Amino acid sequence: MRVAEHWQEYELLDCTNGERLERWGDLLLIRPDPQVIWTSPRQNPLWAKAHARYHRSTSGGGCWENMRAIPKQWHVRYGSLTFLIEPMGFKHTGLFPEQAINWDLLTQTIQGTNKPVHVLNLFAYTGGATLACLAAGARVTHVDASKGMVQRAKENAALSGLQGDRVRWIVDDCIRFAAREIRRGKRYDIILLDPPSYGRGPNGEVWKLEDALDNLCDLCLQLLSDTPLLLLLNSYTTAFSPAVMRYFLAQKCGLGAKILSSEIGLPCTASGLPLPCGATTQLRFA
Repeated sequence: MRVAEHWQEYELLDCTNGERLERWGDLLLIRPDPQVIWTSPRQNPLWAKAHARYHRSTSGGGCWENMRAIPKQWHVRYGSLTFLIEPMGFKHTGLFPEQAINWDLLTQTIQGTNKPVHVLNLFAYTGGATLACLAAGARVTHVDASKGMVQRAKENAALSGLQGDRVRWIVDDCIRFAAREIRRGKRYDIILLDPPSYGRGPNGEVWKLEDALDNLCDLCLQLLSDTPLLLLLNSYTTAFSPAVMRYFLAQKCGLGAKILSSEIGLPCTASGLPLPCGATTQLRFA
């Protein structure tokens, strides 16, 4: 497992009985996590001092309960990057902290080459990977179907001092955009894919990763430049283990392809163990 262990302003303090206790800057949140199937003693007194807790509903969705005064938004930093944090629907905060391990990978990859790098970030959400690539010196095309999430990514870029002409902000369906980029003859040195397991489009279209992944990867392989560096695919779908994703890409790219696949996670302070938070598969060319 690759663990995002360089955070200063985020900390997974404890996890037990289906919940996480997290520190986001100076604020404490309790959020549900279906992978936390164990029950261990809640010895950390900060469980009783949380500012807010997300309660799942048996009918789907859920809501936040504020136990202490909490601002609508606040900031956390990762290195030179600054992000807006906000308790939102479906337990989200606007950031997946485990992805910091991939931001570090992207920074090293971009800074380790001696050529200009153009990145395509699909399902780019609030821009964590986009900001990391911009800070490393790349040009980025940032694509997400949610206008609100693209706006939040722009705000994060401004907070990080990274707004400018090296980034294109695109609100669009990622598959349709990728198909149009192929027809336009566009090519990218790094392609990032962070698709949801399930979702609905603005017109009620149903998105299921298992149905869309094959076509999506075909499009992305066609969008790679003649001297590509990396294709990175994240998965939060339980059935898509690192081994499954590695096998999938090997069938797409040939058995000789350089494919690295692993779980990613967060260190838990209480136990000293890493909490699994998904999988990442890398198709590397350098």
